[in-house]
Amino acid sequence: MKYISTRGDQAERGFSDILLEGLAPDGGLYLPKTYPKVDDATLTRWRGLAYADLAFEILSLYIDDIPADDLRAITQRVYTAEVFGTKEITPLTWLGDHIALEGLSNGPTLAFKDMAMQLLGAMFEYELGRRGETLNILGATSGDTGSAAEYAMRGKKGVKVFMLSPNGRMSPFQQAQMFSLQDANIHNIAIEGVFDDCQDIVKAVSNDLAFKREHRIGTVNSINWARLLAQVVYYFAGYFQATKTNAEKISFTVPSGNFGNVCAGHVARQMGLPIAKLVVATNENDVLDEFFRTGAYRPRGTADTHETSSPSMDISKASNFERFVFDLLGRDGARVRQYFSASRFVLGAEEQAAIAGFGFVSGRSTHADRVATIRRCHAAHGVVIDPHTADGLKVALEVRDPAVTMLVLETALPAKFAATIVEALGTEPPRPAGLEGIEQLPKRVKVMPADVAQVKAYIHAHV
Repeated sequence: MKYISTRGDQAERGFSDILLEGLAPDGGLYLPKTYPKVDDATLTRWRGLAYADLAFEILSLYIDDIPADDLRAITQRVYTAEVFGTKEITPLTWLGDHIALEGLSNGPTLAFKDMAMQLLGAMFEYELGRRGETLNILGATSGDTGSAAEYAMRGKKGVKVFMLSPNGRMSPFQQAQMFSLQDANIHNIAIEGVFDDCQDIVKAVSNDLAFKREHRIGTVNSINWARLLAQVVYYFAGYFQATKTNAEKISFTVPSGNFGNVCAGHVARQMGLPIAKLVVATNENDVLDEFFRTGAYRPRGTADTHETSSPSMDISKASNFERFVFDLLGRDGARVRQYFSASRFVLGAEEQAAIAGFGFVSGRSTHADRVATIRRCHAAHGVVIDPHTADGLKVALEVRDPAVTMLVLETALPAKFAATIVEALGTEPPRPAGLEGIEQLPKRVKVMPADVAQVKAYIHAHV
């Protein structure tokens, strides 16, 4: 299996090379030359597999430069009940006929990012050890990627992490999860701006090929194909739990800001998983909802990016979106480069009409919607959900076909967003043991302006 760039660079690379690289040299994102197809017999064979075994089967279709025994050992080590709380790893919680939550947030940092980041940490350590090399990871987070990456990489041999986050824009719990880590290989940088400023800095550094190579810069954001690939697995796992036969189709609703989570669903659908609809649920930062409704992609600037009660979705430039547009445009890298080199673009009529063939629909949620949905879910089912999952459930209930099972991806546990839960329910959400008082722990963080040169200087001084 070889990988190419979404922006036209046809140089073919193996999985292990792009694992450590992140962005392609031309600024594009990596995708496989073709998506492997999964037939009915394969779905039948996979049905009932333990999650770690299912992960091995799916990853094996995309990874042919890691020995199978080594890859199997990695998935067996990562996807355990001890790490993720249950033997199902991603259990379903039914909220009535044909609608359920798929639990993705039982890992170490209580967010769905653990599903991929735990695997990525193990893969980085394996590949760097195999090569005798080191890696300096540069990432950006709106709340959950950062802590998931840091917990996955802390103490890993040959790896340092430099994580950028928007200063003051995460929940107190999210900040504490990251900034309280005292590991020497973890560096937190709080940028005076919004998430998109952090993401722009990561891309600027990654596009400076001389700096990137000299300082061995890699990425853990979902621009890294390996992370998105890991997320493909839980679409298959959810499907097998929710169905009895391969003749059934189901839909997924995904709270989305950066498009990585739902892009994994797109990949699963392209592989042949029987997905009816992929529902993109946004908050007030509704760039993606606008695109799927109108065909216009209009990223917002810092001043127009709203600070909301679902902060991990406070994103106005969806970095993974380029992968879907590449497929939508018939894998025409030159046109993708043209579109994404501009600050915004509008699809032609035929291009917009083609979206329906990929199963995407979208919707939007507000703070009032989140609070009402949290109350409704708790009152009707005794289930407390976090604000991002509430965005997803609100939109799912609006657009779903009652005859088609809908899985709403649960993206975080409510403990991470206590203020909104208190507003909705009048009580603090439960916290897992060992996380009481995390906000009071000592913090290690460097505050900086949104300046690429200063971030580079900090990395240079600490690698």
